[in-house]
Amino acid sequence: MGMDRKIEKKKWTKGRIIGLVLGVGLLSFILYSFLFADHRSKLNVEKEKITISTVSRQVFQEYIPETGIVMPSQTIYMDAVEGGVVQDIKLESGALVEKGDTIMRLSNSNLQLDVMNREAQLYEQLNILRTTRLQLDQNDLNQKAELAQIEYQLQLLKPQFDRYKELAEKKLISQRELEEVQEEYQYNLRRRDLTYAAYKSDSISRAMQLYQIRMSEDRMLKSLDAVGNLLNNLTITAPREGLLTTPDWEPGQSIDRGERLGQVAILDSFKIRVAIDELYLPRIEVGQQGTFDFDGKTYRLEIYKKYPTVSEGNFEVDMRFVSEVPSGIRRGQSLRLRLELGSSEEAVLIPTGGFFRDTGGNKIFVLNNDESRAYIREISLGRKNSEHYEVLEGLEPGEKVITSSYENFGENEVLVF
Repeated sequence: MGMDRKIEKKKWTKGRIIGLVLGVGLLSFILYSFLFADHRSKLNVEKEKITISTVSRQVFQEYIPETGIVMPSQTIYMDAVEGGVVQDIKLESGALVEKGDTIMRLSNSNLQLDVMNREAQLYEQLNILRTTRLQLDQNDLNQKAELAQIEYQLQLLKPQFDRYKELAEKKLISQRELEEVQEEYQYNLRRRDLTYAAYKSDSISRAMQLYQIRMSEDRMLKSLDAVGNLLNNLTITAPREGLLTTPDWEPGQSIDRGERLGQVAILDSFKIRVAIDELYLPRIEVGQQGTFDFDGKTYRLEIYKKYPTVSEGNFEVDMRFVSEVPSGIRRGQSLRLRLELGSSEEAVLIPTGGFFRDTGGNKIFVLNNDESRAYIREISLGRKNSEHYEVLEGLEPGEKVITSSYENFGENEVLVF
């Protein structure tokens, strides 16, 4: 009779081993996920809808974008020297004028009458001076004639006196006759000396008087010219060649003395007037430069005048071209300038973009090596211009970052492309 054999039950069955392996795997996955997995929030984005820029090291120039207005470097203003009524308008505003061109004529009957009266007074004074000069000249001639007469008498008396003296020594004439001739001769000698002394003194005085008369005549003649030119002031002419700008004058309109009649802008040279935010007033000085692009070329400007007065939150500067002036530039044209604030130096830079508005410049998404993801990273930015931010910390040259707006990223820390 056969006996039943007890079969031992296997402790590690195939199913148990599989279950154990699965359990260990699941536990390992849980532990890995808890300890090592990336739990940061993620967001799937389309790479084509964002802007990716490369961090670079290059020369950084701090500047501010400004708008400048092209203006003539010199403008000559015309004011009414004399008031009057507009009689005739020859040239309208906007005309190109040459020096001396007649722009308009005024009429002023009171001024014309005043000029006539003043000219009459000056001519009367001139006549008085000329009469005085004639009297002085006549007196000079009379004194010279008297001296000539005395000299003539002496020339007659001297030989006569010498003959009488010889005759008296020979006892041919009486002593009395000699004395009469001698007295007359000596009288004319004394008379000549006195007359010559008077003539010399009068000549000095007469020369001074004549000099004063000539000076007075010159002043009066100049005054006559000036009085005559008062009427010329009623004819308004262009002081220089250039572009004329005037108000809308009409014939018959009254103009007061000193009233602004218009201006002439010199068109052969220009300056750029720039209004700058008062925040930059301490950082802007004469000599600082800026650039602008025009017709495919870059031109350089320099500040040569700074107006410290602040109006409506802005102050103004005038800039001139450093070398070449662009052809085709026009008065009143607006130019977009890059006004330099400091010296250029090398720095780590990233392009400007919408990310700054969303993060305040403290964070930025940095792409990994295979550019499949981007991770948020804290950074520190410094100066900026219209094209770049200066990176102080957090980025290295060659890394790629997202510089477009983060508005749709929410609080996610990882972007998956």
